[in-house]
Amino acid sequence: MISTEEGSALCVRRGEHRSVSTMLIGEVAPGDQLLVFIDSAIRRLDAEEARLIDDALDGVAAALEGRPFEHLFADLIDREPELPAHLRRDPQ
Repeated sequence: MISTEEGSALCVRRGEHRSVSTMLIGEVAPGDQLLVFIDSAIRRLDAEEARLIDDALDGVAAALEGRPFEHLFADLIDREPELPAHLRRDPQ
């Protein structure tokens, strides 16, 4: 994000500038990285999570174009899929 005013922020990512609502997450500061859905920020991201999301987007684009993409999903290779904590059953 590059600038803020009450209730909104001007964000730039992948060359696209977009004004997004910050009403769901409260105050933000320039430099914060935000997860945005339909022009609303839904949570802050740390740098590593933002990088993983960018890699995944690049990976999908590469796959669609027939280019190598596996290296962009390095965090998923050689590990079993995991459900998010809120979907896991409590062990009995």
